[in-house]
Amino acid sequence: MPHLPEPTSDEELVREVLAGDRERFAVIVERYQTRLVNYLHRLMRNVDDAHDLAQEVFVRVYQALDRFDPRYRFSTWLFRVAQNAAIDQIRRRRFRFVPIGSHEDEHGEMRRGVEPEDGAPSALESMAGDERDAEVRAAIETLPWEYRELIVLRHYGELAYDEIAEVKGMPLGTVKNKLFRARQMLKSALGGGPEA
Repeated sequence: MPHLPEPTSDEELVREVLAGDRERFAVIVERYQTRLVNYLHRLMRNVDDAHDLAQEVFVRVYQALDRFDPRYRFSTWLFRVAQNAAIDQIRRRRFRFVPIGSHEDEHGEMRRGVEPEDGAPSALESMAGDERDAEVRAAIETLPWEYRELIVLRHYGELAYDEIAEVKGMPLGTVKNKLFRARQMLKSALGGGPEA
């Protein structure tokens, strides 16, 4: 059986990119693209927005690569950039004004307003999947933001507890306690017994 070379660490890849081998950044993108899109999809609730934002995050990370502190994990930094980008986009979306009724457009012409789609299925609901997976996703959506975000980081972003603690700027014990509480809330929402 041939000996397979050890995979290059993220930090080594960053050093290689900064040393001039820009092609090595493609390895980082390939390594994290699926996890990042999954993470952003759970936060943004729209698969197209998640793909677009993931590309934007990779561009931001590439442009700021020289500011990466190698004392920390690259994945922690990447997901912190992604988290901040998602929060910014969610805030912008939340405050987007959708006119209702007639209004004048930028050319002075009268236009009918557009009613916001209410009750339209989210990207999560429209995704194919088995019934239990859909139930779990729906239950995750009912969690308060701070708990939902931790569940998404852990189970969709596949971050370790200590990475989540770094991303969120929380003590490790707090992350573990909040994730435990989030799982208890999910168990209750899924009919698995009363909340603890």
